[in-house]
Amino acid sequence: VQLQASGGGLVQAGGSLRLSCAVSGGILSTYAMGWFRQAPGKERGFVAAISASGGMTEYVDSVKGRFTISRDNAKNTVYLQMNSLKTEDTAIYYCARGRRLAVVTTAPDYWGQGTQVTVSS
Repeated sequence: VQLQASGGGLVQAGGSLRLSCAVSGGILSTYAMGWFRQAPGKERGFVAAISASGGMTEYVDSVKGRFTISRDNAKNTVYLQMNSLKTEDTAIYYCARGRRLAVVTTAPDYWGQGTQVTVSS
């Protein structure tokens, strides 16, 4: 299984970015997916997750109302739309896979490489 994250970059505060996570080597539709981030000097933390069907989502409080996680199982891709970005959103963002929504938020079984998001003031 491989998870390939992309879409990071440099954006001004208030701007938007959409991250993508392309999954290969597995049946995406049977797994929950999540996004995590790690800021400089901090531990990696949960950002958002989506159930296998896409019917349920979860977010960390700091991104609620600004970020939206979605998935296209036909394209084996998961997305994170990030709007109203703040400087504190600057981090390396990782996608991850888990058996269920409750599992992917705490103990994913596969991780992708990260993509850097930098928000300037």
